[in-house]
Amino acid sequence: MSERIYKQQQELADLIKRYSVQDGVHQTPIPSLWLIRESIVSEPISRVNEPSFCIIVQGEKEVILGKEAFRYGPANYIVASVDLPVTGQVVKASSDAPYLALKLEFTPSLILEVLSDLEIRVSPQKNAKRAMYISKAEPALMDAAVRLAGLLNHPEHITVLAPLFIKEIIYWILKGPHGEALEQMALEGSKASRIRNVIDHIISTYNRPFRIEELAEIAYMSVASLHRHFKEVTAMSPIQFQKQLRLQEARRLLLSESIDIADAAFRVGYESPSQFSREYSRLFGFPPREDIKRMRRHTIK
Repeated sequence: MSERIYKQQQELADLIKRYSVQDGVHQTPIPSLWLIRESIVSEPISRVNEPSFCIIVQGEKEVILGKEAFRYGPANYIVASVDLPVTGQVVKASSDAPYLALKLEFTPSLILEVLSDLEIRVSPQKNAKRAMYISKAEPALMDAAVRLAGLLNHPEHITVLAPLFIKEIIYWILKGPHGEALEQMALEGSKASRIRNVIDHIISTYNRPFRIEELAEIAYMSVASLHRHFKEVTAMSPIQFQKQLRLQEARRLLLSESIDIADAAFRVGYESPSQFSREYSRLFGFPPREDIKRMRRHTIK
């Protein structure tokens, strides 16, 4: 690791510590910017990961997408270019050296704005690429991230400078080795953006059954092409994607509301509570009742 990157990491770590004195995910006065701090190795947490850029400056994390594992640590960043159901776990953290990360959420319109400024012409015919990837942070990207977080020390400058620094971060991501994945997702009419439309549809109607032909129509693809490109983007089939959404929401309901397992199953779209329990156990490693008791014990601790 170069001395420059090391100094940038330390500067960013100091800023994250200053504005996240307790464990958790902390919203900042800068829209779309979050600071994350964890002082213990966490339980695996399943959630829908929004389109975002996340850079770690201390500790390590593992994210599971489908059956793929993405593990990253200091001076690495991870990009998700669409909403993706993932399971994430902080795997290296302590009270002396907590996990520290900065997360920036973005929209396709912001990507398009940067692409327009660059006058980049992206071919809509290229095959869709995986919507999640890890890359090494270059000094220019780290510098932009430090300047963005540094605005927390000078809130009077946020309104004018934050949008510029955010666009600069997007610019350096686009110029990075995997930038094309982000380009394709933002470009209307590309195979990747048509898969994004299918993903949006599944997320908004996750508790209702779908016909694969209906999804193919949304994507303007044949059924075979839809399956191929959807799996390339998400590492899952459409059915597997919907199943993860349903099970994640059921787990949230069971943790946050006083409902029984059958009610949770029906609310997320299952007709058979026994099938729900089987698939829940397969995804989370424990039957629903045991899993919720275990999660609550962990939360109390």
